[in-house]
Amino acid sequence: MTEFLELRDIRKEFGSFTALKGVSLAVHPGELVCFLGPSGCGKTTLLRIIAGLEVQTSGTVIQAGKDISRLPPMKRDYGIVFQSYALFPNLSIAENVAYGLVNRGMARAQRDARVNELLALVGLPDSGAKFPAQLSGGQQQRIAIARAIATSPGLLLLDEPLSALDARVRVRLRGEIRSLQQRLGITTILVTHDQEEALSMADRIVVMNQGVIDQIGSPTEVYRNPQTPFVADFVGKTNLLPATRAGDKRVMIGAQRFEIENDAPAGNGSGLRVFFRPEDVIVRGVGGATPNSAAAVVEKVEFLGSYSRLTFRMNGIDQPLFADLSVNDMEEFHVKPGDTMRVAIPADRVRVFEAQPA
Repeated sequence: MTEFLELRDIRKEFGSFTALKGVSLAVHPGELVCFLGPSGCGKTTLLRIIAGLEVQTSGTVIQAGKDISRLPPMKRDYGIVFQSYALFPNLSIAENVAYGLVNRGMARAQRDARVNELLALVGLPDSGAKFPAQLSGGQQQRIAIARAIATSPGLLLLDEPLSALDARVRVRLRGEIRSLQQRLGITTILVTHDQEEALSMADRIVVMNQGVIDQIGSPTEVYRNPQTPFVADFVGKTNLLPATRAGDKRVMIGAQRFEIENDAPAGNGSGLRVFFRPEDVIVRGVGGATPNSAAAVVEKVEFLGSYSRLTFRMNGIDQPLFADLSVNDMEEFHVKPGDTMRVAIPADRVRVFEAQPA
């Protein structure tokens, strides 16, 4: 497959601070790739370099087979949507959407037809005569997307496009954006710090940390098979515990010996880290002979709708742990703070990493 966008060894320095430390990435035609990471990890800087709004210190940007590394923004083939919408308040919605078409000298009749097509596409066919202040935040963001794709760019860049919206609108709009992106088949890069947004929208997630890429993979791969302790801890809720080797396919966590599916890494002198998700913890059918099981004291129960999150302490392990129990499990076991119950973590759900040096 010919890649639509290639980033080759991108570095960016701001004085003595290195924001990007040699980032390389290939983006396939028509896919939605999400740059995910905490504030300061370099994801927005990387997006701005792709857009030409920042100039990399070194490295190459290739789009559709063409080196665009030093091209100014107006000569690059993309549309961009910002967190703040950036609509012109003094222009009507139709004029906002048509802005790029006017700059390209498109004939009036053709331009009007394109605007009407785009307004229908984003579900606001009767809003052309209105002004931005007359629309809700979610509607304004849809108009910003319509404006960004008006000129039929090859690449759509979305910089935290939903973070200014309330939770319910955010959930609805991310579904609309994903559906629109798939219908258009436009190659898209989304920057976000919201893990749920990344998991629900992306074809592939690029997890960034301190100016480097820690992992690239599908949402399922990144969630179920994180490659570093950082990815395990950052993407979703997790239990991440210090451990040491205890023989073949065994580790010690505190005073508890755990079986694991694959042999633990040799370690780098800093020990190991064991990872499992709260939903991996089982309580149903657990007995004294169940592998990786022990008595646990429940400290806290949080009702979260379709499931409840337990905070508990497992015998022999000092660190508090988390377990997510279904409504059915809660109905059966009637769990409350102070209860003692037997829990287990299946060996195939336990992943072991070398501890990363501080």
